[in-house]
Formats: sequence, structure tokens, C-alpha cells
Amino acid sequence: MHPEILRELAAQRGREMRERAQQGALARMSRRQRRRPPMADEYAIPAIPDYVDGSFRTEPAADQAASEAGQAPAVRHAA
Repeated sequence: MHPEILRELAAQRGREMRERAQQGALARMSRRQRRRPPMADEYAIPAIPDYVDGSFRTEPAADQAASEAGQAPAVRHAA
């Protein structure tokens, strides 16, 4: 067989084997992910401070104060 044809066949086989290996790796990763329990409970979102100095608001905001008093807060729509 001609050497160039042999090289091309070898290169083609190499590409096919790499593609098959990649598909196998993706399938293994997918199986591992399905076996693991969901990790949603592990992540806790830290409280985000209201002010730059790291402190939190101690009194309710104006819209919360209005709704607590029995009034509906004013709804603002973007123009």
C-alpha cells in the first residue's frame, strides 16, 4: 500500500480513537454527576451588607413601612 495512504489511514484512526475517548470521558462524567446528591444545600449565600461600611439597615425601608401600615406601596414602572 502507498505510504501516503497508510499515513492518512493512521491519522483517520487516531482522530476516531480520540473522538471515542472524548465521548467516553463525557459519558463517565455524566454518570458521576447523576450519582452525586444535589449540592444545593451545601452553598449558603452570605448576607450582603446594605452599606459600604458593612453595616445592615436597622429600620424598614419606605416601601416596607407603607405596606406594614396597610397601604399599598407605590409601584413605579420603567418608562
